Amino acid sequence: MRNRSDIEQVIDEHGNTVWRVCVLYFHQSPDAQDAFQETMLKYALHGGDFADAEHRKAWLIRVATNVCKDMLKASHRTRSVLDDGTIASSSASSDTHSQPGCAEGEVLDAMLGLTDPPRTPVYLALYEGYTAPEIAEMLEAPVNTVYSWIARGRKLLKEALA
Repeated sequence: MRNRSDIEQVIDEHGNTVWRVCVLYFHQSPDAQDAFQETMLKYALHGGDFADAEHRKAWLIRVATNVCKDMLKASHRTRSVLDDGTIASSSASSDTHSQPGCAEGEVLDAMLGLTDPPRTPVYLALYEGYTAPEIAEMLEAPVNTVYSWIARGRKLLKEALA
């Protein structure tokens, strides 16, 4: 198990990135918090070393993506029932970025409206600045497929924001 200062340093340096990956899957729900915590727990328990900070960041993104996908596949998610109270409480927000007419909210809604893929590859390319070969390695996908996902995602974002 890693020591407390190492874990705190990773959360300070890469916590926002891991959180944004989780939000891409779960839209700021408690599930995003659970995925974030699970990712950090996996880091705390991971005994291996990292070549450098970029390797650590890529590992965290990969683990967060896998945790989110695993959570989405969980059987309890396929049997959940939404009632009117659940829908109303999830749509009301005091976050100014999610309010109608906010440009940041529109971009976030457009990103969240994408399916995955291309949502994660587009996020990693446009926001985190990773190249397609780096994303392909993180997501264990062919490089040309990643290029296609990014191109399709950009096109869909452009259409959604037009």
